[in-house]
Amino acid sequence: MHIDGDPQETAEWLESLEAVRRAAGAERAEYLLRRLATSSRSINTVPTSEEPDYPGDLALEERITAYDRWNAAAMITRGSRLGLGGHLATYASAAWLYEVGFNHFFHAEHDQIYFQGHASPGVYARAFFEGRLSRDQLDLFRREPEGGLPSYPHPRAMPDFWQFPTVSMGLGPLNAIYQARFNRYLHHRGIKDTSRSHVWAFLGDGEMDEPEATAALTLAAREGLDNLTFVVNCNLQRLDGPVRGNTRIVPELEGVFRGAGWHVVKALWGREWDPLLASDELVARLDVIPDGQFQTFAASTGAYIRQHLLHGLDGLDGLDVPYSDEDLRRIVGGSRAGHEPRKVHAAYRRALDQRGAPTVILVQTVKGWTLGAGIEARNANHQMKKLTQDEFRALRDRLGLPVPDDALDGDLPPYLHPGPDSPEARYAAERRRALGGSVPSRKVAHHPLAAPSERPFLSAQKGSGQPVATTMAFVRLVKELMREPGTGRRWVPIVPDEARTFGMESLFPTAKIYSPLGQRYEAVDRDLLLSYKEAVDGQILLEGITEAGSMASFTAAASSYATHGEAMIPFYIFYSMFGWQRTGDQMWALADQMGRGFLVGATAGRTTMTGEGLQHADGHSQLLASANPACLAYDPAFAYEVSVIVRDGLRRMYGPGGEDVFYYLTLYNEPMPQPAMPEGVQEGIVKGIYRYAAGGGQAHLLASGTAIHWALAAQRLLREEYGVGVDVWSVTSWSELRRDAMTTTGVPYLRQALHGTEGPVIAVSDWMRAVPDQIRPWIDRPWASLGTDGFGLSGTRESVRRHFGVDPRSITDAVLKAVEAAERGGPR
Repeated sequence: MHIDGDPQETAEWLESLEAVRRAAGAERAEYLLRRLATSSRSINTVPTSEEPDYPGDLALEERITAYDRWNAAAMITRGSRLGLGGHLATYASAAWLYEVGFNHFFHAEHDQIYFQGHASPGVYARAFFEGRLSRDQLDLFRREPEGGLPSYPHPRAMPDFWQFPTVSMGLGPLNAIYQARFNRYLHHRGIKDTSRSHVWAFLGDGEMDEPEATAALTLAAREGLDNLTFVVNCNLQRLDGPVRGNTRIVPELEGVFRGAGWHVVKALWGREWDPLLASDELVARLDVIPDGQFQTFAASTGAYIRQHLLHGLDGLDGLDVPYSDEDLRRIVGGSRAGHEPRKVHAAYRRALDQRGAPTVILVQTVKGWTLGAGIEARNANHQMKKLTQDEFRALRDRLGLPVPDDALDGDLPPYLHPGPDSPEARYAAERRRALGGSVPSRKVAHHPLAAPSERPFLSAQKGSGQPVATTMAFVRLVKELMREPGTGRRWVPIVPDEARTFGMESLFPTAKIYSPLGQRYEAVDRDLLLSYKEAVDGQILLEGITEAGSMASFTAAASSYATHGEAMIPFYIFYSMFGWQRTGDQMWALADQMGRGFLVGATAGRTTMTGEGLQHADGHSQLLASANPACLAYDPAFAYEVSVIVRDGLRRMYGPGGEDVFYYLTLYNEPMPQPAMPEGVQEGIVKGIYRYAAGGGQAHLLASGTAIHWALAAQRLLREEYGVGVDVWSVTSWSELRRDAMTTTGVPYLRQALHGTEGPVIAVSDWMRAVPDQIRPWIDRPWASLGTDGFGLSGTRESVRRHFGVDPRSITDAVLKAVEAAERGGPR
């Protein structure tokens, strides 16, 4: 579009179109342009005449693909005898999309591939063909308790095999975009040369309905991520039924991606379509046939196709073509670009040759291809978990595989392999050697980071003469850690928006905000000390109003130690309400991907956000976080607790052990006194509890987060007005105390901490009661918990705390009742 080869002709065409616009209106001019534009028509972007030479041995590749098709179906069918099953149809439609990649495109050393989750049986079958998996392992598909293969791509279950969890649909495309973006981030910051890396994301057309699937398309185009290719398998079917019954998914997706600024490559029809596509009238008909009808063509006779495609469609005149009904059944019913390696290779090659923007390949297939008439293009094929032995015989004949009839006399089909010294096996091995090794593969060479010096932690541990919010204390701590030689540059601050709300504007002048374009404008606040500064080598990922995008960035950074061999230390700070509640699925995928870093739920709790009301008031994220086995969830009360937890997190995640965990810290925006750290409390902070203020021991107040201040106020009231002495304990993690109690073979740490004390226990927090109630089974004395159950509401902090009954006076009343009951020998 930037180079005009014939300006005079261009001027004449524009003059003609302008005349049409004046005479008949803009809609008429636009209609003519759309009829003329081949980019919006139902034809292949790369015509057969422009296809590059195929670089491989097609005969050998066809036999390898046949083995993989068979073994994927056999593995699922053999598992079905135990009621396990699996998904047959997805890989059957996409087999060549993967095989062409395995043989010619997927570079093991620097590419990242997001495999479509439901196609995992085919990936296992390919790994079996390469000798990476055994027959016994295939027979344990979906039998993980016996050491078998997980149903879908799960890195935590197969840490040397899968790189990315993708079966929670929509997260794969989102994460792929931010992975490609993070690759550029590493390169621009001089941490690793990622100029050769390419991200491939294999997706389903139905999956594109997930809002996350298209949420970041404009980001990818805006940042020119030509290191990214989406391959959308348009088999026109969802998990159940057509993707678009009455309309057409390919032009819809084409419009979405073109509008977002992507290159679009369409690979729709096989070579046998070429004579048919020479008819402009037939192409025009293809442009209006709804997908539901075309799905029917794939499962119909040639006579049906002739009647409904070539004759009588919406009153159109019939088209005569020199094809028999059998020809039409074969071509219209099944000839798709996605089933022809030359077409797939041409599309991939075109995608990699295009620069300046990401590319999406819209490739058409038939779901369940080669599996027989009972499965191909059928609405129910996603739920079909096995083939009969007769269907395997038909599959054998169709694929031309050497399987004698007597091998199919039993209940289970055999696995097939031509032998490690066969031409097929040697060819597959040679192709993978040329591309750097096998994929998928996850390789971790743990390189511990140097522990930070004592200096960054001292300020928080000394306390503050002025009230400081724990959110601000955390940001100050990280700012100091980012100045550490060696490891400081590895911190990745991530914030969706409102960085100034979290006090992060102090990072702008030094760390700067990452942008591959630099800063092409003068910031409106340029005269301020803490002005907005963007830079190509900026360290801060300021994502805009997208928690989903921020989590995707966090995941890419948190797993960089495995995907790039470069450990990064991300922290993602957000309104706590919009973390586990809004993007919890991504946090589970993060755990699956074994990400490491700090999630920071700021402005936490249900009573600290004055005036915000129901949807902004978080009283449950600590409970949601506690359900994730990889998450260490803390609710620190003081700045020194924050510093101890962060230091321990750095040791556990980035020290010699390199644990596959991540941390969730809830922080508060309410400025409160920050005392100096008492002696000998570090272990208790990490383990989850320590006695902060002894007061007589008649009762024990266990408090977390901001609630410690209400507990301390109640302690004073009890002493001064009622002469009751209570101890106040800081509980930094209810869930870690529970986890320890459930897993230890000795005395739980909670009981060790409370050993030697007597009197009732009253727990209080800014969370719903179920959060502190996690430790109730290990409290062997009278127990009561106070919390913020229910919806949030607007109001002053004091009034909202009175409403929920967690203010100092309510705590005092609860303690008095508990002490009185204990003295009477009341119920425990």
